Amino acid sequence: MTSSKTKANRARGRAPGKSRRSAKRKKATSWRTRIRRLSLIALAAIVLIVATPLILTVAYRVELLRPVSMLMLADIVRFRFPERDWIEIEDVPPALLQSIVMSEDGQFCRHRGVDWGALNLVISDVLEGERARGASTITMQTVKNLYLWNSRSFIRKGLEVPLALWFDLVLPKKRIMEIYINIAEWDAGVYGVQAASWTHFGKPAEFLTAREAALLTVALPNPHVRDPATPGPGLSRIAGIVQERVRLYGARASCVY
Repeated sequence: MTSSKTKANRARGRAPGKSRRSAKRKKATSWRTRIRRLSLIALAAIVLIVATPLILTVAYRVELLRPVSMLMLADIVRFRFPERDWIEIEDVPPALLQSIVMSEDGQFCRHRGVDWGALNLVISDVLEGERARGASTITMQTVKNLYLWNSRSFIRKGLEVPLALWFDLVLPKKRIMEIYINIAEWDAGVYGVQAASWTHFGKPAEFLTAREAALLTVALPNPHVRDPATPGPGLSRIAGIVQERVRLYGARASCVY
C-alpha cells in the first residue's frame, strides 16, 4: 500500500516537468511549421517573379497584344497617364527602322539577343578600371523596359542577358522591333515613335524624312535632354553620322522591314 502511494506521489511530482517539456515541443513544432510556410511562400513568390516575364514573352507572340513598359506602369500609378499611339511595324518607314538599328544596335539582325563581342569588351574595360559603357542590344533594352527597373546596376544587367536570350528565342525580330519602338521613352510621358513623331515634328511617323528619322533616333539615349525638333550642333553631327551609316550599311536592318 505504501509502495503504491509512493509511486503515485512520484508520478504527480513528474507531471509538471512533462507538461513543460510537452509545451516546449509544441512551441518548437509551431515555429518549424511557420518557418516552413514562410519558406514555401517565399519560394512561390520567387517562382512567380521568374515565371512572369517568361510567360508574358510567349504571350507577346500574339500581335494583337500591345505591351506596356515598367515606366508606363509607373506613370499610371502616379496618375500621369502616358502618351502613346501604337504603330504597326509595317507602317514605319524603312529609313526610321534603319536609323534605329544603325544607332542602337548595328548587329541586331545577326545576334541572338546579346552581342557577346560588345559585352565582353565592356566587361574587360570594367575589370581594368575603366568607366562602363553601354553594350545593350535592342533586345536587351526591350526586356529592360518591359520587365526590369531603369537604374543601372550589375544585377539588372545580369538579369537582362537571360531574358534577352529568351525573348529573341521566342519572338521574331520584327516583333521585337515593333515592341521596342512602341515602348521606348522619347520624352517625359511620351512613349513610342508615333507619339514622339507627333510631339517633335507634328506629323505621323509614316511621313518622317530620313533626316527627321535620324534626329529622332539619336535623341533616344537621353530623350529628356536631347530635342530632335531643335537640334544643336552636336546632335546634328551625330544624326549625320547615323544617316551615313544608313546609306552604307542600311541593308543590315533588312530583318525588320
